[in-house]
Amino acid sequence: MPDRCKVHTALEILVGKWKPVILFQLFTKGTMRFSELQRAIPDITKKMLTAQLRELEYHDIVHREIYLQIPPKVEYSITEYGKRMTPLLMAMNEWGVAHVEHLNELYGEERTVESLEVKGELIEPVQKA
Repeated sequence: MPDRCKVHTALEILVGKWKPVILFQLFTKGTMRFSELQRAIPDITKKMLTAQLRELEYHDIVHREIYLQIPPKVEYSITEYGKRMTPLLMAMNEWGVAHVEHLNELYGEERTVESLEVKGELIEPVQKA
């Protein structure tokens, strides 16, 4: 790929089994504690959640706030820089919806969809497996 093409760089942040799920939780629910993320994503291991959050933090997509108290408290949120991903995620969602509709027309399968709200803006609809 040419040096100016950074699609791989962008996809590196978004791809994987858990990063989209983590981003979905943080974009839709806002600031969350580690334990809240664990409950919201029950199939992810503590080790994997920690690793994925650290990667997102490294890329300045997620902010980690540590409160020095007993018991310790850590909160995660989308950074201002990370919020710039909103148009990209909306476009990907729209393409995903169109793709599901295309597959339904192609194969005659019906799939259910649900709405996603990011920062008060409704994104219609999201594929629900």
